[in-house]
Amino acid sequence: MLILLTVHAVAAVLAVPLVRRLDRRAFPLLALVPAATTVWAAVQGPAVLAGNGPELVVPWVPSLQAELAFRLDPLSWVLTLLVGGVGALVLFYCGSYFPARNPGSARFAAVLTAFTGAMTGLVLADDLVQLYVFWELTTVFSYLLIGYDSHERAARRAATQALVVTTLGGLAMLVGLIVLGQSAGTYRLSALLAEFPTGTAATVAVVLVLVGAVSKSALVPFHFWLPAAMAAPTPVSAYLHAAAMVKAGVYLVARFAPAAADLPAWQVTVIGLGLTTMLVGGYRSLRQHDVKLLLAFGTVSQLGFLIVLVGAGTKAATAAGIALLVAHATFKAALFLVVGIVDHQTGTRDLRELSGLGRRMPLLAVVGTVAAASMAGVPITLGFVAKEAAYEAFLHDRPWVLAVLVLGSVLTAAYSARFAWGTFARKPGVPDSTAPRPSAALIAAPLVLAAATLLLGPLAGLVDRPAVLITHGVPGEEAEHLALWHGFTTVLLLTAVTLGLAGALFAGRSAVERVQARLPHPPAADQAYRRSVRAVDRVAVEVTGATQRGSLPIYLASILLVVVLVPGGALFRTRPWPDDVVLADSVGQVLVGIVVVTAAVLTVRARRRLRAVMLAGVTGYGVTLLFVLHAGPDLALTQALAETITLVVFVLALRRLPPFFSSRPLVATRWIRIAIGVAVGICTSCAALAASGARVAVPTSLDLPRWAYEYGGGKNVVNVTLVDARAWDTMGEISVLLVAATGVASLVFRRRMGSIDRALAAHTDPDEAPPQRSRGANWLPASSTVSPERRSVVFEVVTRLTFHAILVLSLYLVFAGHNSPGGGFAGGLVAGLALLVRYLAGGRYEFNTAVPVNAGWLLGSGLFLSAGTGLVGILIGQDVLQTAIVEFDVVVLGHVKLVTSVFFDVGVYLLVVGLVVDVIRSLGAEIDRQIEEEVSA
Repeated sequence: MLILLTVHAVAAVLAVPLVRRLDRRAFPLLALVPAATTVWAAVQGPAVLAGNGPELVVPWVPSLQAELAFRLDPLSWVLTLLVGGVGALVLFYCGSYFPARNPGSARFAAVLTAFTGAMTGLVLADDLVQLYVFWELTTVFSYLLIGYDSHERAARRAATQALVVTTLGGLAMLVGLIVLGQSAGTYRLSALLAEFPTGTAATVAVVLVLVGAVSKSALVPFHFWLPAAMAAPTPVSAYLHAAAMVKAGVYLVARFAPAAADLPAWQVTVIGLGLTTMLVGGYRSLRQHDVKLLLAFGTVSQLGFLIVLVGAGTKAATAAGIALLVAHATFKAALFLVVGIVDHQTGTRDLRELSGLGRRMPLLAVVGTVAAASMAGVPITLGFVAKEAAYEAFLHDRPWVLAVLVLGSVLTAAYSARFAWGTFARKPGVPDSTAPRPSAALIAAPLVLAAATLLLGPLAGLVDRPAVLITHGVPGEEAEHLALWHGFTTVLLLTAVTLGLAGALFAGRSAVERVQARLPHPPAADQAYRRSVRAVDRVAVEVTGATQRGSLPIYLASILLVVVLVPGGALFRTRPWPDDVVLADSVGQVLVGIVVVTAAVLTVRARRRLRAVMLAGVTGYGVTLLFVLHAGPDLALTQALAETITLVVFVLALRRLPPFFSSRPLVATRWIRIAIGVAVGICTSCAALAASGARVAVPTSLDLPRWAYEYGGGKNVVNVTLVDARAWDTMGEISVLLVAATGVASLVFRRRMGSIDRALAAHTDPDEAPPQRSRGANWLPASSTVSPERRSVVFEVVTRLTFHAILVLSLYLVFAGHNSPGGGFAGGLVAGLALLVRYLAGGRYEFNTAVPVNAGWLLGSGLFLSAGTGLVGILIGQDVLQTAIVEFDVVVLGHVKLVTSVFFDVGVYLLVVGLVVDVIRSLGAEIDRQIEEEVSA
């Protein structure tokens, strides 16, 4: 199962270059990925139906009980077949739907392939947190698919609306899942449902979970986002809004119903909202002239129907819900694809403009009519089997629900007839369509889906077997088996009444439209959504205006005062610090402390910016000396290197700032700032004392050297901790570094990065050739571009002699850091200093000559390599990011011991070098160019 998801992820990544290479022909190739999922699920069918479906558990973070858990049971098996099968057909359909050389096809293919993987992961997930992750992935991918045409305002608006609504529901669902997991003591979904928690907290959690399901499946009052999402391309509607995304809420309700259906809150929410949605969607569908919108509101109605069935909590209703789930996925996906063909061939979806299309495209008309008949519940189709089972489920239990279902089914059959008539029939006064007939490849996918919904009616036993197994966890009497014919029964009479009333509604469609036009329109949910968004925006503006005054001193003072009052007040009230406090271990510490304190005081009193920066650097180097005095060479090395890089960055940035700080008289606030600073310093010192004296257990540092060697294979405790025990922290930190580098570059660069990349490849500035300003011996390739007054021959010679040696030293620190002081971070900083010296000696052209590569490649490669190392642990059966130790003998070298975390360190090295390159190129080279432009102007 994990392999299937990995294949989807790889296919999504390769989709962009594949489509750019093969154009539309790439879509059938990508369709093989969900098709493989379908084949795999079909092969697993006998085991699943025998109750021995596959399960997979991959430990992730054992200390947090986090794991990747997958399980294929009858319910997830049915959904996997639908998600994979319909997804494969839709991708195949896209190969003929989109025009050749369409600029958006590559991104669309990648996102749709990724969505199929996310939906597959959702239905296979057996862990609550994992389920939520895949749930939100489908939300994000649907946002990108709905907003496919980003130039259209309607598409952007619909995508944002769907994202906001479904994300809001997803966050509520996350809270509910966490409460349930904590209450049950497990986050394994199957274990949770086997022993479902009780109590008020569990009831509230169930309601929150239902909020997520209701928003995802577009039930009232969240139903408005789905019709708006019809701005998306038709393949998106056919897959997301018929067979996949909206089914996620139905799946969640079906999954939780056996355990939670007895709760009164569950029954009120599921039955009440489901029936209301069925009626509202059916009524609104009869008013539509756009056949795609007609199907959209019909989807809303059918989703309400589905939620009622799978959430009712009885065996009969659940079996009927599974049948309708399969039927709806097949007939509604087929109908959307038919609408896509009609729009593709004729250029319109307005039923008032379509006429005679049935004669022009007879095969398409048959496909559309069969799918519409299944939606209406006409005999022989699977839709008829599902609707009969639904009527039977409520015939003797809750007849008032049956009455509403019959009324909703009447509306369903009526708008089904309206669809078939409006799309394919000839209309008086409307000229017949002369559109070209669709190709066989374009019509193949809806033909397969329509054939499935037609053949599964007589072969209802294929659906009955998994449906019966799914109902085993539902309390109550056994349900009647799904079948096409049960004899002349009351349910058959109700079906005849439903179709008869629907026929009457369709026959009097003109009168129905006039009545609908005269009736007052109920308040629209989308208007309420827009008002809510505007209200939130207004409140945000008011709050921001009241609190964000644009004063950095006020912001810092507010933050620091909270630190002083809250944790500081607690410290002084409890006074948890130890009694035996030693001020210093040696005279050296006292001297260094005096220097650091003096430098800090002089820093805040300095008027010149450069002086303040240098004094701040003294405090940093003082901390380095303290590390040395405490026998921490690794920490001292890293601190010294980081302080040096920081100092240079400050100096580079100061070139665009005035030499002096503000000269405004700040006497009135100076004492307040001093008081806040002193208070924060006291609170921080007391917190450090309290932390050092709060230890009650034996320090783990005593055993760290032994653990570092046994667990991580290294003798450098600091480095092993960073790349093994706390590798996740390091991964987060280097990710922040990457974001920071991107932010620095985006703030400084004013030109398109493409022109800069091309210039770097040529080692020149994009807008000008490097000037030849000086002559004579050039110790560096581009040093002649530096003005004579700025050149230093001694500096160039020293740089030429030491540059490569420093780079070799940086590599040594990387590979020796596991056993000696060093590591990827220290090595990267040393390499960065070498590049910095090269820039200072030879200028920006010299730097581009030395580093003819985009910083983004270094940053991305470093992060990719560090993250990719985490997969090694999984492949060898260990934890993620856990080091694997490999030992072997080499003839010349002898016994070699290799740890995989060294590659993690190499990734950190590349990322730090990329960060330094980005900073030099932006704060250094780019600012140099801007200054020269200003001087020349």
